Amino acid sequence: MSVTRLILTDFRSYDAATIEATPGFVVLTGENGAGKTNVLEALSLLSPGRGLRGATLSEMARGDGPGGFAVAARLAGDIEIGTGTTATAPERRQVRINGAGASATSLSEWLSVLWLTPAMDRLFTEGASGRRRFLDRLVLALEPSHGHHSARYEAAMRARNKLLAEPANDFGGGADPTWLSALEAGMAEHGEAIAIARERALAALAERLADQPEGPFARAGLALEGWRGIDLAAELHTSRGRDAAAGRTLAGPHRTDLVVTHLGKRQPADRCSTGEQKALLLGIVLAHADLVAERAGRPPLLLLDEVAAHLDPVRRAALFDRLAATGGQVWMTGTEPALFEGIGAGTMLTVREGRVEAA
Repeated sequence: MSVTRLILTDFRSYDAATIEATPGFVVLTGENGAGKTNVLEALSLLSPGRGLRGATLSEMARGDGPGGFAVAARLAGDIEIGTGTTATAPERRQVRINGAGASATSLSEWLSVLWLTPAMDRLFTEGASGRRRFLDRLVLALEPSHGHHSARYEAAMRARNKLLAEPANDFGGGADPTWLSALEAGMAEHGEAIAIARERALAALAERLADQPEGPFARAGLALEGWRGIDLAAELHTSRGRDAAAGRTLAGPHRTDLVVTHLGKRQPADRCSTGEQKALLLGIVLAHADLVAERAGRPPLLLLDEVAAHLDPVRRAALFDRLAATGGQVWMTGTEPALFEGIGAGTMLTVREGRVEAA
């Protein structure tokens, strides 16, 4: 589904901006620091989660603004969705769909959003948490209920960790074992749903990637590593002492890692060159976009930040052809229009000093 209008109010560098867009390519060009990535971040908030920067909500409000912000969009079919905060509750996210209040997880029922940013170039060489977030974004686009299970699992785990940290009271007791058991049952229920959804999505994506022909974007092999427990409730029960000493829960789907391999070279992604890693990421996102379109009946919204800058002209042309074939809307940023020569029809915009204008 395409975004036909995007309205920003007191968001990052924008006091007020309205962007009209057509299906297909939407290209934003401008100098570094002009505010191009801010537009992509606003779009990323039209899905569950903390957006492409992973920032807190209060960080997104304009620095010299009133304290809150709003991001509103009209989708094809005159569907109105929006999110934001108020000055009195800068860390409480509000969501509205067609004028009615809604949960953040419900956004995924209307729009699937995927992105690539320069910061993700380090995805294969840094910690597992970033790869899990990337994986869960892929899963969420295929199974919207994944957001609900992830949120409930995280909430139960935070409560369990807090309870385990409670000191013993005057009667010799500490954490309430009955309440602990209830939290662990909730973690097990939602944790199992998370693990199954990840396995299911990864199997489908790996199959699609394996069938891809060799080309400019490397084929990736995908697998899960780390926690693969069966009875999480029992495991949590027996590990209470260990988890209390560690100050965190040491078993569960939050301890799983996504392992990526360059199939053509039979080499782990973290040992590949920077260019090869970028090609692997692009290959995964493009294959996933096809899978989402097939499963959900709608292509995802793709946000690609500075993705063309490090590609040679041949690979840029191949990328544009491949993106056009997805049939979805693709928002791209770059420092100069020359990077997008040959892209064909689309919405061409210039960003400068908190303003977005037709190029």
